[in-house]
Amino acid sequence: MSKTTTVAERRNGAANKPHELDSNIVKALSHPLRMRILTRLNEGVASPNEMSKEFEESLPLVSYHVRILRELDCIELVRTTPRRGAIEHHYRALTRPFLDDDDWAQLPPSARKAVSNTVLSKMLGDVRTAVTAGTFDERADRHLSYAPLMLDEQGWRDLGDRLGEVLAWAIEEQATSAGRLQDGQSGGPEVRARLSMLAYSAPPTGSESAAPKRRRSKR
Repeated sequence: MSKTTTVAERRNGAANKPHELDSNIVKALSHPLRMRILTRLNEGVASPNEMSKEFEESLPLVSYHVRILRELDCIELVRTTPRRGAIEHHYRALTRPFLDDDDWAQLPPSARKAVSNTVLSKMLGDVRTAVTAGTFDERADRHLSYAPLMLDEQGWRDLGDRLGEVLAWAIEEQATSAGRLQDGQSGGPEVRARLSMLAYSAPPTGSESAAPKRRRSKR
């Protein structure tokens, strides 16, 4: 997404034409393990053997889902390595495990739940690992916010658009940072960052305060 095109503008531009769900992405994300594999290969090159150890899953099962992802053109083989009389295959992702609002709306509720469970497990597991390792609060400028909100339908849609723009900017900034790091420019040392965003419909509890609660580290 360009920096001058907002999520809302793209949504309005596509309002008058039918949206076709990318069947390959749906098939890729329809199984939790395939989604984990695709997410992992977006982080870096890996082999089925390496991922089977990371995920604590059997090698034949991981290899099976890797083969499906390759048939769906979601990943590609980048190199092979001889390993004790065998050949280890290393793959990288060709697409991000991403569904836009129109894609998401066309998924059945069971598929949405499966995708959400996979993403939340990955996200919360990563947070727990960072807390245990002491890196979560290592930087004084890290960000942590929690804000109960009461919005109308328009406010909810605007919130989703703004979060989408933040994600698009972060992905662009990652590419820009990679260029600075490679060229030795003065952007500073490498920072392994994680961006997690949640906006969801909360269950009625009757106990939430109307005033937002927010905690943010001082910069």
